[in-house]
Amino acid sequence: MVVASVSAVRPTATKRKNRRKESRKAPRVAGVDEDMAAGGPSGSAAPLPDAVSPADEDDALMIDDAAAAALPSAGGAAPSFPPLSPRAALAAGAAAKSETRRIPVPPHRMTPLKKEWVGLFGPLTELLGLQVRMNVARRCVEVRTSRHTKEVGALQKGADFVKAFTLGFDVNDAIALLRMDDLYLDSFEVKDVKTLHGDHLSRAIGRIAGQDGKTKFTIENASRTRIILADTKIHILGSFQNIKIARDAIVSLILGSPPGKVYAGLRTVASRMRQRAI
Repeated sequence: MVVASVSAVRPTATKRKNRRKESRKAPRVAGVDEDMAAGGPSGSAAPLPDAVSPADEDDALMIDDAAAAALPSAGGAAPSFPPLSPRAALAAGAAAKSETRRIPVPPHRMTPLKKEWVGLFGPLTELLGLQVRMNVARRCVEVRTSRHTKEVGALQKGADFVKAFTLGFDVNDAIALLRMDDLYLDSFEVKDVKTLHGDHLSRAIGRIAGQDGKTKFTIENASRTRIILADTKIHILGSFQNIKIARDAIVSLILGSPPGKVYAGLRTVASRMRQRAI
């Protein structure tokens, strides 16, 4: 009987790759390593680009001949320019570009505007040197600066003048905006002070106007302002301090103060204004 002995065969150990060494190797590009090793394609090292000198950079700058002529020379003094007057500056700006302002006119003020047009555009053209026209299709007044405009703020003054007329002020009262610098327009509504409806709103407006306009005239004379009552809107023309006095009196009437109490307060304020004027 033959017994075959089988010896256990051990598996051969596989070689591990050294991944750390492989990661350190840089990838080789065909045709590049050979050139670098040989010192370039022709066997010599590739020359580096020359550094740009400051003189070359200065030569690259282009300077306008006119600007270069305006610059002062190294040994000469700085150029002196004469002062420019505001009128000359405005004329130069107007020659380049003229400004236009369009003031809308309510429908109920178109008829008074046509009647008072001669007295309206006269001060704008003579005092301010503006160009004015009435655009009936758009229902507005267009004001534009020209080379005859005398002041820088003439356009704003002209717009305020036309705006005051469209609100209901007389031309003789609105023209004060052109002659004086400290006059302003202030507008507010009754509902801005207190929310009123129906008969309460009507009585508030009646307290402001008074019998035959007596209360309104008293406030105007005491505060040296002009007041327009247009339904629920109130417009005041005057200086800043005077507008505040008139507005406080009107607010007191809207809130329900009796006219006699408001008159007493206006007398006190008027006496103080006289003392300050003295």
